[in-house]
Amino acid sequence: MSKYKELSEKYERLEQEYTACLAENLDLKYRLDELSAEHEQSRIRQQDVERLYENARRLKHDMRNHIMVIASHLNAGEVDEAREYLSVVLDNLTRVYSYIKTGNSVMNYIINTKLEYAQQNGIAFKAEIENLSFEAMGSVDFSAVLGNMLDNAVEASMNAREKFIYVSVCRKRGYETITVKNRIDRSVLAENPGLSTTKPDKAGHGVGITQIKSIAEKYGGMTDIYEEDGQFCITVMIPVFS
Repeated sequence: MSKYKELSEKYERLEQEYTACLAENLDLKYRLDELSAEHEQSRIRQQDVERLYENARRLKHDMRNHIMVIASHLNAGEVDEAREYLSVVLDNLTRVYSYIKTGNSVMNYIINTKLEYAQQNGIAFKAEIENLSFEAMGSVDFSAVLGNMLDNAVEASMNAREKFIYVSVCRKRGYETITVKNRIDRSVLAENPGLSTTKPDKAGHGVGITQIKSIAEKYGGMTDIYEEDGQFCITVMIPVFS
């Protein structure tokens, strides 16, 4: 074998090894960036969960004091004062968010932060949540699906006459499902069947529904969008493989 051929083969072998190392390094960097982003999201979620728990603890402490004040009014025969004080307490309670706890920490964070924001903006809601893991889905994809569904419902409710959102998470016929409904004044699908954004910034908005559908399909799932009883409804179904 000539020296030139030997060096050429050695060069090609080293070049292949270098390319493989470079590809592996890029893959590791991508995974590191992904884990770093997920870790930061978890840290923020934990802080928000702790804040909600602290609010609940304070509410319990405050209620004890409120009951003592009302009891003192009643013991003194001050029925009108007790009634007025109780009315103020009840008004304040309607503005206090009750923490929803599930077995999924990502779901806890998204549902509680979104619905707390909804309540702060005068939007009533009802949530029926089963303890599901959605373990087939990556946490980033799950966050995108549930976050977009709730964001759309909250945004639509801001301008509705009846501000109400219904959230359901349950298992049906081999699927883990998420359903979000919000009241509408008129048919959205009749006016905008393609669900394209009505905002000026089309590049930054209007991709939520497309993303939801894409992620559901990625996991072999389905998305159902419909209207019933004056509500806009969206259901995402992710199959459970046992």
